[in-house]
Amino acid sequence: MPAPLEIDVFWSFRSPWSYLATPRLRAWQDEYQLDVRFRPVYPIAIRSPEFFKRNDPLWLPYFLRDMRRVAEFLDIPLTWPQPDPVASQRGEDGLPDYAVEQPYIHRLTRLGVAAAERGRGIEFADEVSRLLWSGTEGWQEGDHLATATARAGLDLGTLDEAITRDRDDLEAIIAANQEAHRAAGHWGVPTCVFEGEPFFGQDRLDVLLWRLERSGLTRR
Repeated sequence: MPAPLEIDVFWSFRSPWSYLATPRLRAWQDEYQLDVRFRPVYPIAIRSPEFFKRNDPLWLPYFLRDMRRVAEFLDIPLTWPQPDPVASQRGEDGLPDYAVEQPYIHRLTRLGVAAAERGRGIEFADEVSRLLWSGTEGWQEGDHLATATARAGLDLGTLDEAITRDRDDLEAIIAANQEAHRAAGHWGVPTCVFEGEPFFGQDRLDVLLWRLERSGLTRR
């Protein structure tokens, strides 16, 4: 049996496009001889908050319309997370200002790295993003996150201990992921990379699968 092919997946917990792509990536890993290397990065609101101030005012309304349309097309439930994984407040210009305390996104991203280190990264991404994006209000409360983590085959308490104990190491991995993401040729998520070739967006997964098949991808 040939060795599995490998793809890197640069991914954010605040990205609806990452969420919409993840069920297919998880299914591919189950169906094909393929290792999906989950490499979480911080959202662009954290990495480059000025991005939103540079955009045309029409960008956001179209973005919101398009994400809902694509979710409907894929038959995947989608509601903006409550609370938002990235906290913000309105600046003097009326645009979001992300220079506030962030109670959620750092924990989520570090948990993602810890899950990836335990070989369950894409599973964790799938289950937790479903929790955030499918309409569970107060996803951070009670046992919601623990239950989603268990569905991914992991224990939330164990992961939380790891991200407290190994915080600096995990932050170094996140920083390395972000550098590798840009080095691969893109800044947005999800970006999948196969043999140095980037495929940005959930709408490029079919093209990625075509490339993998041309490179010898086989079913398990």
